[in-house]
Amino acid sequence: MAREGRNNSSSRTEREEVELVEKLVAINRVTKVVKGGKNFKFSAIVVVGDGKGRVGHGTGKSREVPEAIRKATDQAKRHMIRIPLREGRTLHHDVTASYGAGKVHMRAAVPGTGIIAGGPMRAVCEALGIQDVVSKSIGSSNPHNMVRATLKALQMISAPRQVAARRGKKIAEIVGRRTQGEV
Repeated sequence: MAREGRNNSSSRTEREEVELVEKLVAINRVTKVVKGGKNFKFSAIVVVGDGKGRVGHGTGKSREVPEAIRKATDQAKRHMIRIPLREGRTLHHDVTASYGAGKVHMRAAVPGTGIIAGGPMRAVCEALGIQDVVSKSIGSSNPHNMVRATLKALQMISAPRQVAARRGKKIAEIVGRRTQGEV
């Protein structure tokens, strides 16, 4: 009986992993010059998300590309965070963040806009499940800085429900909708 329970939980874990979207952002060949010649290693940046508001990123280094990607994917799965999305398709409000020399600006967009973002920002948005967003990266185009700046910006987003709970108010007061009693 206990054995069946274990199989069910492991199959559930496998099913959850199948649903994850994995995006390879960048692969870099790193060379170390030593007395006997050169040592080559590869570093990979991977973004993983469920397409429903959870996303994580990871980096991995190894002598072989597939091993570096596997390490990065495992790290990304371990460090996933939840981001609140409006209507499950866009951001609740505009946000700007920077990491290192990279700066990103992300804006909510109307339905049908699509993902207007480049490179690493696009990978994060697609893995997260954002369908409509307008974004701009300013400064560094380094993939490490762009991914981290994008995730930092996304962590700054707060849903009206969270703000209302924090302030002890109703959601309608936060979003500015008028109730029947007001003129």
